[in-house]
Amino acid sequence: MKHAVIIGGGLGGLGAALRLAARNWQVTVCEQGPALGGKMNSWKASGFTFDTGPSLITMPWIFRELFEVAGSRLEDHLELVLMRPLASMNYDDGMQFIYSSNLPDWLDTLRRIAPNDIDGFYRFMQLGARLWELSKETFLRRPISQPPDRRVLSALRHFPFRHAWGNYHNAVKAHFNSPHLQQLYDRYPTYVGSSPYECPATLLVIPYIEYAFGGWYVSGGLYRIVESLVQLLHKHGVELRTNAKVSHITHSARRATGVELDSGERIPADVVIMNGDAACADHLLGNSESPSVPPAARSLSGLVFLLGVRRSLPEIHHHSVFFSADYPREFRQLFNERRFPDDPTVYVSAPSRSDRSLVPGDGEALFVMANAPANDHDSWDSASLQDARSRVFNRLRKGGFPDIEDDIAVETAWTPRHIAHRYLMPGGAIYGTHSHGWRKAFFRPPNKDRNYAGLYYVGGSSHPGGGTPTVLQSARITCELIARHEGA
Repeated sequence: MKHAVIIGGGLGGLGAALRLAARNWQVTVCEQGPALGGKMNSWKASGFTFDTGPSLITMPWIFRELFEVAGSRLEDHLELVLMRPLASMNYDDGMQFIYSSNLPDWLDTLRRIAPNDIDGFYRFMQLGARLWELSKETFLRRPISQPPDRRVLSALRHFPFRHAWGNYHNAVKAHFNSPHLQQLYDRYPTYVGSSPYECPATLLVIPYIEYAFGGWYVSGGLYRIVESLVQLLHKHGVELRTNAKVSHITHSARRATGVELDSGERIPADVVIMNGDAACADHLLGNSESPSVPPAARSLSGLVFLLGVRRSLPEIHHHSVFFSADYPREFRQLFNERRFPDDPTVYVSAPSRSDRSLVPGDGEALFVMANAPANDHDSWDSASLQDARSRVFNRLRKGGFPDIEDDIAVETAWTPRHIAHRYLMPGGAIYGTHSHGWRKAFFRPPNKDRNYAGLYYVGGSSHPGGGTPTVLQSARITCELIARHEGA
């Protein structure tokens, strides 16, 4: 029986482990931290339960397919809840509306706030649909190095090059006159840690996917996905090791031969899979002193506050966005000046509005996040953290969020520095490199190492990129490459 060692127990690593185990591989997962799941994780305090990472999923069939690979049914483990509406949108000028994936409801809203943009909305989604039809069978399912087949070449003949290879923000402006709708759709590149003013219009596929296929919540919190996968992994005999930090990838004659842990223990393997920032691989191979992605190439990090509130907040929605007054300035400060914005856009997830199992009594569990640069030098000491917190809460107040300061029972903060340390991500860059320019958007590190046989990659920093369903597609692509090249 062939043996695979997976470095990192994030969602991509767990997905790869399950696929290989289903093919009768012996699999060992080495997770440096105390819990599996990577960025999809959980924190509990005083009766409150928080997801510390993703707060919704898209493309649920990708999750179902993974459970089927393991001989199970997703519905036997998880309850998925469609988010309708998707979110409450709140602007600096007082404009507020509900963004719904229910078309009649959304058209009613458009007639009220931007009647002249209804046609633009249809054209915008049609362009997203064309990008989706091409990418779903190509970019999202195939290794980046695989030559295109006849079906791909046929699809490329109908690819909307003129619109798709342009600038994302310019494409949004070409479809919407309303500054509120422009800001709404300009937010989507942040889903992959990027700026709408720098990334290609091909990322228009992201708002299309969310609108067409919905955003989904998992009852009990998204960490239930990880817990269910762990159950299946145990059932398939996968060895799951936490607090097992890999210090070195062993290799001989340009072939990976296993890993060495901080403890000095060596684990031989036929295949090594790196589930983590691909930039860390050179360091683990002994080819560089420390893992590094140049700051200018990094995706966004984030500043997160997990807040347990004693009282009910019926006036808020499950998902809310509070937009800054000047979006271009916010992204200049994030990417050019590389500092936390003076006026950050703030995202609030309040899953307790839909799921009372997460809180004690009448309380609320809030995940509050603002984008932050992924720097090495930021200390995030108590003074800088308090200053950033003040900016976040100032934006919430301006957007009409209820005053909760006197009702906070539980609070903790996750800074970029914390994220960098916990997940070995340079500067806390959540998605590895940003997607500025079509090469960086679509030519991420491949799933098979070019220099070392038997070394593979999975996760958000590798092809095809970040996002929970995309990471699971990365696991699928990687395991197909292993089947092709490792003879099993």
